[in-house]
Amino acid sequence: MSSNYCSNTSASMSVSEMSAFPLTLEQKTGFAFVGILCVFLGLLIIRCFKILLDPYSSMPSSTWEDEVEGLDKGTFEYALA
Repeated sequence: MSSNYCSNTSASMSVSEMSAFPLTLEQKTGFAFVGILCVFLGLLIIRCFKILLDPYSSMPSSTWEDEVEGLDKGTFEYALA
C-alpha cells in the first residue's frame, strides 16, 4: 500500500513543486564536472575519427635522420664531445 502512495505522489508533482528543491553546490559541481568530461570525450572522439579517416596527415613529414645533415653515420659520439 505504501508503494502505491509513493508512486501516486511522485506522478502528481507539478513543475512548480519540483522547482522547490534547488540543487546543492555539490550537485551543481558534479553536473558541471560531468558536462566538462562529456565535452572532452566528444572532442577526443572527433579527433580519433579524424585520425582514422586520414592517418598519414597527423604524422610529421620529416624524420630524425633528416635533421642530422652535418653528421656522418657513426660520428655521433664525437659530436657530443
